[in-house]
Amino acid sequence: MALTGRRAATESRASGRRNVQTESQFRKCGNAECGATLFVGDIERHHDCCKDCGYHFRVGSRRRAELTVDPGSWVELFDHLETIDPLQFSGRKSYLQSIEEGIAKSGEKEAVICGESTLEGRPLVFCAMDFQFIGASMGSVVGEKIARAIEHATERRWPVVISCCSGGARMQEGALSLMQMVKTSAALQRHNEAGLPYITILTDPTLAGVSASFAFLADVIIGEPGAMIGFTGARVIEQTIKVKLPEGFQTAEFLLKYGQIDMVVPRKDMKGTLARILGYAERTAGKSAPPPEREPAVAAVARKAPAAAPARSPKASAAKPKPARKKR
Repeated sequence: MALTGRRAATESRASGRRNVQTESQFRKCGNAECGATLFVGDIERHHDCCKDCGYHFRVGSRRRAELTVDPGSWVELFDHLETIDPLQFSGRKSYLQSIEEGIAKSGEKEAVICGESTLEGRPLVFCAMDFQFIGASMGSVVGEKIARAIEHATERRWPVVISCCSGGARMQEGALSLMQMVKTSAALQRHNEAGLPYITILTDPTLAGVSASFAFLADVIIGEPGAMIGFTGARVIEQTIKVKLPEGFQTAEFLLKYGQIDMVVPRKDMKGTLARILGYAERTAGKSAPPPEREPAVAAVARKAPAAAPARSPKASAAKPKPARKKR
């Protein structure tokens, strides 16, 4: 949470005294047990984490790419795709108003950016979601960009890494937003059949439609420390099942303990961890036998069908003598 207080001299500029402004120069640590007031420069030098307790601040999609992939290697894909209002949604504010606010807050056209890049020299396709854009909700353009990015990687036989965060499907697009779960999952199935690696980084928060689709379909699922990960909120679950949930429920550490994710990695170690995983996948890819080729379905059916008995000509049937009847 950014500090909004401002320290300034009460005298005007005419008095010769200078005004000192500290707005947006300090942030308060989000960890209630720490609560340190931190200089923004120190936060950035520590990978947008608290230098005292390690609390991970939320970061935008561009900053995420900057922290993850090799400098100067980013080539953006599909940035021409923009959201429209297919259902003419209207609530407290129109859908187009929400889009405009998301653009103003995040500086992005949509809640995800996708691009070609390298990580320690290895080519890959990297996608990063931005919570400032309508809670990184998954609408048609988000699903389309991620599906295209996966297909782009499959064509080039590159791995895919997606940094996930989302409040879920985008309600302003109704069923169209839910269809993106199927679209992205189908693209990942084809990527998997090609024998290519897929890694997700689950950041705070990763919930609902995203967690129920591409976030949890990875070969390796990594959580950031303290990230909230799940399907629906803890309060909704408690009200539904009438049971008090355990301490730390839906945190990355809780999910690691019960086998829902593979590891919890601090942000400062994320790049090195990803490089090691991709290096291991690269070394073992050549050792695995290629999948057997599937024969066409028509040929398989013909091969399995029993051979039909040869047809008998009518002349042959007529020429065959009938057996003589025995006399009693």
